[in-house]
Amino acid sequence: MNKSISLAIAATLAMNSGVVSAQEVNIGKSKMTLKSDIMTPEVLWEMGRVGSATASPDGSKIVYQVGYYSVKENRGHQVLYIMDANGKNVRQLTTSAKSETSATWLDNNTIAYLSEGQVWTMNTAGADRKKLSNSEIEIEGFLFSPNKQQVLLIKSLPYYGTIKKNPDDLPKTTGILATDMNYRHWDHYVQSIAHPFLADVNNGTISEGYDIIDGEPFESPLAPFGGIEQFAWSNDSKSIAYTCRKKEGVDYATSTDADIYLYNIATKESVNLCKPKGYVAPQKDLTKSLRHQAVNSQAGDLNVGYDVNPSFSPDGKYISWQSMKHDGYESDRNRLCVYELATGKKTYVTESFDSNVEGYVWAANSKDLYFIGPWHATTNVYQTNLKGEVKQLTDGKHDYVSISLLGDNGKKLLGMRQCHAQPSEIYAITPSKKEKQSEQVQLSFENKDILDQLAMGNSEARWTKTTDGKDLLYWVITPPHFDPNKKYPTLLYCQGGPQSPVSQFWSVRWNFQMMAANGYVVIAPNRRGVPGFGSEWNEAISQDWAGQCMKDYLSAIDDAANNIPFVDKDRLGAVGASFGGFSVYWLAANHNKRFKAFIAHDGAFNLESMYTDTEEAWFSNWEYDDAYWNKDQTPQAQRTYANSPHKMVDKWDTPILCIHGEKDYRINANQGMGAFNAARLRGIPAELLLFPDENHWVLKPQNGILWQRTFFNWLDRWLKK
Repeated sequence: MNKSISLAIAATLAMNSGVVSAQEVNIGKSKMTLKSDIMTPEVLWEMGRVGSATASPDGSKIVYQVGYYSVKENRGHQVLYIMDANGKNVRQLTTSAKSETSATWLDNNTIAYLSEGQVWTMNTAGADRKKLSNSEIEIEGFLFSPNKQQVLLIKSLPYYGTIKKNPDDLPKTTGILATDMNYRHWDHYVQSIAHPFLADVNNGTISEGYDIIDGEPFESPLAPFGGIEQFAWSNDSKSIAYTCRKKEGVDYATSTDADIYLYNIATKESVNLCKPKGYVAPQKDLTKSLRHQAVNSQAGDLNVGYDVNPSFSPDGKYISWQSMKHDGYESDRNRLCVYELATGKKTYVTESFDSNVEGYVWAANSKDLYFIGPWHATTNVYQTNLKGEVKQLTDGKHDYVSISLLGDNGKKLLGMRQCHAQPSEIYAITPSKKEKQSEQVQLSFENKDILDQLAMGNSEARWTKTTDGKDLLYWVITPPHFDPNKKYPTLLYCQGGPQSPVSQFWSVRWNFQMMAANGYVVIAPNRRGVPGFGSEWNEAISQDWAGQCMKDYLSAIDDAANNIPFVDKDRLGAVGASFGGFSVYWLAANHNKRFKAFIAHDGAFNLESMYTDTEEAWFSNWEYDDAYWNKDQTPQAQRTYANSPHKMVDKWDTPILCIHGEKDYRINANQGMGAFNAARLRGIPAELLLFPDENHWVLKPQNGILWQRTFFNWLDRWLKK
């Protein structure tokens, strides 16, 4: 049977075996016959989302996770599947309405996973289920030791370092008394932090465990997105490497300095692998960028930026991690650091790859590492040795989003890959000795039934010259059933980040195929400030948000409008989120009547307000160069604040839709409200779509559908007259 067996069928099988009731299984993958071959928001939300995948130690089987979403029930559900390593014999392991996640292998026949905050095991048939833990605190992630006698558990503990505990006699109060910065992060108030617990495994039972950083008011893993990948066991099961930024309050909010620590289980002591014992950071002026301050200029070989995701080499001689050089620069180039345990020597083995290491894994021989990174708007797989000699293994118009070994022998890799025409699927990669010649074989076909019924637009790269004579790559995505003799309304896509690649990504909201399906040509430039074109290109945007990167946007849309015959230059729109939203607000005052409509999602509008509104203060500190109140501002800071969109509203003349989530603490909702109110006070047609329950993203199915409908209703109103 095809892997996309419906949960309705699974429910019937389960009821016959007395496992679950029909009511328990109501969200899942079902075959569907589309009414049209044109993608709709509802079809997009019907697609399964393939998540983590991991191979058994012998490389014979793969267990993986798929998320399904019900628009009607407005919720999601995570399901586990298993298949042979050649992609055949696909079986659904879980049939309960309870999400089951984080699957990993204990041996070739036993899978451990999370369900309802506890660790369970089952066999490869999905049977013989056993609950291993009974933790009083919900378990958020786990990692078994190589000898399987202990397990690391992630649990969250109450934290009152930046928000005071309310009086016990006022249990219904909703008041929050903040005493320091970092009182809220991403989309939540910081009243708990994650800690790693070490537990014993005896006779199939996991103990409650003890906190290996007990008493420390620091989080590990790092919020808001860190997980079990920020930990690693030594091969002898005697040590644990963990990631931690040992700061709180103002220090936390203004620094990206996270380190790798090595915890000795026998002595219960931790050693910082990134800093010498007793290191004290130089004094900082937190109202100015750390770019030129002593913490960076005097760092030398110290690791003062983000250091995350440790991994031991198979022979136990080395530990590696992803490393950024500078404190305060969250978009610094992500390098791969290899630390020799015997000597303490650090080697950066990806220096010849002038882009980011997005993920990596050790080769079985302990002499090579495989990694993924963006280059020229695609993300492929690379190999480096301990000397730093880098070779590209895969080539193609796609993005790899993760890699791991396909079995302990390391002869093949397991990768997750996506592109503009396909969401993530699982691939097997056979590394080749020849550059770009590695074999890539698709193993999973989660959405084949749907994709086979859809007409997709074409996606092609085009190069043009910028105003300063550089080469600029932009994607051109055309509508399905494309007619080259027609002229189409066209959208300029403005990327967020700001330093994120405009690659072959697949998104549920910013989906280029969805835009194309609604009859639009999409122009998506890799403007100044994105990785994959060298460090100089990537860093050119910092402290210059309204400079060459904006000229690059205009170079791309002008080239398309003047030289691509099917682009209708009289029906152009500009859309974007986050920094892309800032870009839209800025272009609204500086587009010289190129565009007929704008859409800004979660965009920065007032940079003076943004400087102190955002919860990760290191970002605005680095990007703006100075606090807005400093009288001795640098020229870069003066230029930044002078180019804030809120100071240019008098030049706005074009309809604009503003969208914002009220739980977005990265760019607060007052930014979108301010832009909308300013447009209306100016008499400009405008709409404001607010989501009180969404953060910087839109995650709930019905909110996602409303987002898409509002997005295209607005564009159609102004660009399809």
